[in-house]
Amino acid sequence: MQRILVSVTNDITTDQRVAKVCSSLEKSGYEILLVGRLRSDSVPLQRSYSTLRLKLWFEQGPLFYAEYNIRLIILLLFTRKDIILANDLDTLPACYLASVLQRKTIVYDSHELFPEIPELTNRPRIKKIWECIEAIIVPKLANCYTVCDSIAGYYYSKYKTKFSVVKNVPRKENEAIALDTFQKAKNKNTIIYQGAVNKGRGIELVLESMHLLPEWIFLIIGSGDIISKIQNEISTKNLQQQVLLLGKLSPEELRKVTPMATIGISLEEDMGLSYRYALPNKVFDYIQARVPVLTSDLPEMKKIIEQYAIGEVLTKRTPEQFATTVQQIANSDYGNNLERARAELIWEKEEIILQSLFKNLR
Repeated sequence: MQRILVSVTNDITTDQRVAKVCSSLEKSGYEILLVGRLRSDSVPLQRSYSTLRLKLWFEQGPLFYAEYNIRLIILLLFTRKDIILANDLDTLPACYLASVLQRKTIVYDSHELFPEIPELTNRPRIKKIWECIEAIIVPKLANCYTVCDSIAGYYYSKYKTKFSVVKNVPRKENEAIALDTFQKAKNKNTIIYQGAVNKGRGIELVLESMHLLPEWIFLIIGSGDIISKIQNEISTKNLQQQVLLLGKLSPEELRKVTPMATIGISLEEDMGLSYRYALPNKVFDYIQARVPVLTSDLPEMKKIIEQYAIGEVLTKRTPEQFATTVQQIANSDYGNNLERARAELIWEKEEIILQSLFKNLR
């Protein structure tokens, strides 16, 4: 049995894409070892495949990435594996070096355009380092996949490296359970955001708009860099009765909460190519929960909205336009379109592409 060593820099717990990939590959007959990081707030894991979380001295910044890759390369060199699967650019240096030194097959899953993330916008030196790492390694890779057509097109245009597309969509829900939850828990006038509470996600825009939507509740699920700022804004704007911070929830808990919403939002700002080409998994989570979606006017999200007609695109980022569009969605019926979309946009279909890619590695 071939063994795949899969690496990520997060603590594994909430990374649904990596969990689905590992489960699908295990189902195909591979032995899996998933390596991540151990944090102070990490919770115990129970997976059908092996996992390992590295305890690091540094939590973030250049020293974190350096330490993680040093620890990872040592682990790779002294751990049995046949295939190395690197998730995102921050694991690629160690994975690529190990693949060269030991002549192992490497596969690269790019979840986003890492050098283009907003956190690097005002850090040109650090951004340049990541750009150089990408430019050195990516053209040499033969087995690559990513989350959407725009990112695949970007890589081919820049490096002439071909990327397959494996969308980050949810697994098909158990129909009886999902429908029962939907019918019993649907709550009128609720906007939901789930994901990282970081800069450029549109959360501030919603807070600015809530005074125009006095009958609405805004649920924020997740945590991140600007959570303290969001808490302060809620207090300053006296929105404690309208805005609820639920923190991080497990995928199982999310599947119970998300169907309660009237509208799901994905309002990433155009803060560089990483966000411009974003196709967040929360969009597909909303669809699976039969919740219409309000997205930014960005190409990949807009394509899904227009192709399936399961929500609206926010064409003007003002509180007035946001409130108007929210009311428009609330007064529309997307039921049949959501049913069609949720039947098509499922991991079971993307899994076939993934398994074919690993079956035909070069």
